[in-house]
Amino acid sequence: MTDDPREIICELCRQFYDQGWVSGTGGGISIRQGERVYMAPSGVQKERLKPEDLFVLDADGEVLEAPAGEAKVSACAPLFYNAFRLRGAGAVLHSHSVNAMLATLISGDAFRVTHLEMMKGITGVGYHDELVVPIIENTAHECDLADSMAAAIEAHPKSHAVLVRRHGVYVWGEDWVQAKTHAECYDYLFEAAVQMRKLGFDPNEGPRAPELEGKPHLTH
Repeated sequence: MTDDPREIICELCRQFYDQGWVSGTGGGISIRQGERVYMAPSGVQKERLKPEDLFVLDADGEVLEAPAGEAKVSACAPLFYNAFRLRGAGAVLHSHSVNAMLATLISGDAFRVTHLEMMKGITGVGYHDELVVPIIENTAHECDLADSMAAAIEAHPKSHAVLVRRHGVYVWGEDWVQAKTHAECYDYLFEAAVQMRKLGFDPNEGPRAPELEGKPHLTH
């Protein structure tokens, strides 16, 4: 298995495209290795990326290496750097998953679930805990989300993600493996919560007595 960030980003973008997370040139992933940050350019077909298409930036966001042509640094860059600087992340994923977008429509200022097995895939979270993901409001331009995302990260130190209403989600980890694991588990939980709501269950309520389990929790 390669440890080249350029190769890894291209591989993950193909996987995430197949999952519907980075379609239509949206979304992306960035990996930090030492003082170098690797990032796909803005507005490109992520599933067709090659290693030479990526930007390399320094810890301050200055471009060290740029691909040929007129490529532009990802509009997500300020948000990726939020996770690098405020959480010490080694990798950050931005997904346009439909599950993530729908999860913001069934939630207020935060997405909340409890007693779901896949919560255990999120670092620091157990089955009996309440998992909370802050939600920020979308803006017309991606870069304008940076301040509200930073505030959400600081207000929710246990979260490894920030949802953007009617948009998608930013997820991070200490390295690309953990970020990928977190992203997959969060996406499962987003989908589960939406489906539970459809069936009349509250995803933020735990199991009840055995004779009541399997019946909807909600009365409205």
